[in-house]
Amino acid sequence: MKAGQKLEGLLSGVRALECSLLGPAAVGMHLADLGAEVIKIEPPGGDYVRRMAFPIIDGVSLLHWHLNRGKRSLVLDFKHPKAVEVFFQLVEQADIVIEAMRPGALARRGITFDRMCQHNPRLVFCTVTGYGLDGPYRDLPAHGIAFDAWAGVARPTVEAHGFPAIPSYTAVGINAGPLYAALGILAALLRARTTGKPCWIEVAQSDAAAAFNWNGIEGNKAYERPETEVTGNDGDGQGARRPVGDNSMTDAVRYQYYRTKDGLILFMASEQKFWRNFAYAVGRPDLYERNPGARVADHARGNLALREELANIFATRTTAEWVQFGLTADVPIAPVNDVKSITQDPHFQSRVGFWPREQVGTELMPTPVRLVGESIPPPSAAAVEPGKDADYILREILRYAPEYIAELRASGALG
Repeated sequence: MKAGQKLEGLLSGVRALECSLLGPAAVGMHLADLGAEVIKIEPPGGDYVRRMAFPIIDGVSLLHWHLNRGKRSLVLDFKHPKAVEVFFQLVEQADIVIEAMRPGALARRGITFDRMCQHNPRLVFCTVTGYGLDGPYRDLPAHGIAFDAWAGVARPTVEAHGFPAIPSYTAVGINAGPLYAALGILAALLRARTTGKPCWIEVAQSDAAAAFNWNGIEGNKAYERPETEVTGNDGDGQGARRPVGDNSMTDAVRYQYYRTKDGLILFMASEQKFWRNFAYAVGRPDLYERNPGARVADHARGNLALREELANIFATRTTAEWVQFGLTADVPIAPVNDVKSITQDPHFQSRVGFWPREQVGTELMPTPVRLVGESIPPPSAAAVEPGKDADYILREILRYAPEYIAELRASGALG
């Protein structure tokens, strides 16, 4: 890139309108990260995501700094006909409209897909909801963990007093749903630009959570068939059925966590060649010779004697030393981090890192999409005040005269 040349994202020139509350705003975030102009349409008072969850950074929640980065903000009060008129005129200038809230939220305000298509025949409209536009749970209110509980992802633990408790886990539905939505949007946008056809995409966060839990759901469904048709995995010497998903790796040995001198590693020598590499490189060829195992998918399940020997071996070196061992000996070994230690991990620091707070409001991890030989510019910080971009949007995009902008403000259409 030439000196002084401005970096542009992959989606430069694409404009999206986003009507969102809370977590599903990640749809527009993914598009903005890649260079799209995303205009977040907020209700009077703004999206209360600014006050939702913790930590609170400079008076604004991390949730808002993260989800709404790179977006412009415009407040429209859809109870006013003039505000609806402004929205439809913005639709004419947009490629994408995102509805990320309760089902039918825009339609209840007279903003239907058909009416939007009258203003923009090539429009891509994406609806992201909790449980979808149909089905018995359609109107059930929920937060993000509900979709994971429903999909069998957030399985309860039991706390000290015997009560069922929410486990420590990474939220799936609320993150996967917007990713599927962004993927669908871009596919529909390609079609719209090729054929001129509009498209309405629907993604339920609950569906996305189930899709990510496909192995457990589909595996147990397969077990409903006769045992003559569906068995366990012969690769580890056990053709008998065993659980799919839930605690299925508890008694694994060659595919397991082990303590090191200063932490934990994950050992993954389920292939015979990796198991041999480990045993010979660590100076214990007898481990391999006594139990070479199957060529693939051999976890040496239930072999407590071997597990104890491996535990003693792994305790002799630090985590960093074992990672280096894995690199040198060609053995799959991974460091085990938590949300604090990962930021000190050399691979995280090399590959991921943070966008600087001066640009995005607080330290945020960049999009994992990387360009080879190019850079993706960091987004602007999320709008602290709702509607901060009203003048730019109304004047530069819609070309409204100052007198009409003043009229809109006086009417209450801009909140």
